[in-house]
Amino acid sequence: MAGAPRTSRLWVALWLASASAGAQSVPPAPRPDEQFDVMNLITAHGLHDIQDESWNTYGQATYISSWKLGFPAPYTNRNTVNGSPYSLVPQPERSFTGSATLYFGVRLWKGAEGYVVPEVISEKPLSGLHGLGGSIQNFELQKGGSPAPQLYHSRIFIRQTFELGGQQVVKASDPLQLGTHYQGRRIVLSAGNFSVLDFFEKNTVLGDLHQTFLNLGFLTYAAYDFNSDARGYSWGAVAELYWDDWALRLARVTPPRDPNVLAVDFRLLQFYGDQLELEHTHVLSGHEGAVRVLLYRNRNTVGRFDNAVTAFETDPRKNAASCTGTNYGSTNSAAPDLCWVRKPNLKVGVGLSLEQHLSDDVGVFIRGMLSDGQSEVDAYTSTDSSLSLGVLAKGVRWKRPKDLAGIGGNVGWISKAHSEFLRRGGVDGFIGDGSINVGAERSVDVFYSLNVLSAVWLSADYQHIINPGFNQDRGPVHVLAGRLHAEF
Repeated sequence: MAGAPRTSRLWVALWLASASAGAQSVPPAPRPDEQFDVMNLITAHGLHDIQDESWNTYGQATYISSWKLGFPAPYTNRNTVNGSPYSLVPQPERSFTGSATLYFGVRLWKGAEGYVVPEVISEKPLSGLHGLGGSIQNFELQKGGSPAPQLYHSRIFIRQTFELGGQQVVKASDPLQLGTHYQGRRIVLSAGNFSVLDFFEKNTVLGDLHQTFLNLGFLTYAAYDFNSDARGYSWGAVAELYWDDWALRLARVTPPRDPNVLAVDFRLLQFYGDQLELEHTHVLSGHEGAVRVLLYRNRNTVGRFDNAVTAFETDPRKNAASCTGTNYGSTNSAAPDLCWVRKPNLKVGVGLSLEQHLSDDVGVFIRGMLSDGQSEVDAYTSTDSSLSLGVLAKGVRWKRPKDLAGIGGNVGWISKAHSEFLRRGGVDGFIGDGSINVGAERSVDVFYSLNVLSAVWLSADYQHIINPGFNQDRGPVHVLAGRLHAEF
């Protein structure tokens, strides 16, 4: 048996399980040319009801390699002593990420589900993950990652559903979703460790970025500074009300203890990230679409840009080089620094998202957000206002139904206070060229994802980034990328 094909070993295991359960017939052995699919085989022989699951498990593995070509830049890390490396360096560079995720779901009691998701990631960012605002070329990159694989739990949470009536809604089996059916009117409560993006701005046209765009600007609103740890996960609770075509979501989650760090602050009555989203789904010309409005409000210990500039003007000793707190490693004694002015501050933003399927295989989307832009980035990107749009298509029209293709664009802006802080040589955690000729950071992402096996895709991607770090003096930047993605 040690040398038997994988499908044959599975068939034997299914045969033994069927026999022990008192099955009257032996499952037919798979043909050698059949694709291997564990869940389909288990379901086909009555060992798992995928329509009404008591458990499920899914997994994904993705490797992304990016190559940045050299680009023009009259200065890099300008006017810094010993260098404060927050510019995207103009020399050619290579970046990569490798990730693997396992999703485990189980039904706990009536209406209750539990999810545990361990994950491992290895990474090397461009320029130490510095120099780009909302157009970071690989959405999987995390702050503080390393080329050595790191194993951690990304999610551990419970979901409880209280049904209120209405028509039946079928939920297909998926990661973070047991196959089941709910009433169209219901209250859903979730609590534990999760990503805010597991619940908010879940764009069905974009889907899972492991198969579509690579640019971080498509993961959610680039200006959405949702509270999370440095990996993008939070502790907290989410309440959802579904009422036919409407949905209302409210959440409170933990902020990082300091901006952009892994440790979180559990004092949720004092420091928190609140989000509120109203969603309406519709059918237009026979095809589904949705409109969402999202508001967020953070209360965190962060610094305001204007306060940092004023503190430096009042007392030049309060500069980046002399700060002993979290100053992102800047050594510029002639620049202001946010560490001198951190205190409890509010940060707010509002976003609008539209998506529409034009046919069974083509969809479009547009989303934009305005944030106040007065305080430093706490958990996401340096962007203060953002806009993204795009179109995606399945390969049905060219007889490749599992292939995917898309083109999209991102635009990001920073506030006047933010740009003045950067002009004076400040750094904000992601960007800081030592000076700035401020302009909108713009990027275009084009990809094609080729289905090479039943659950394996090979993708090619090109990104064109203008004004990296919101600086018109630098760029444009060209990034080429390849991705191998598998799932089960």
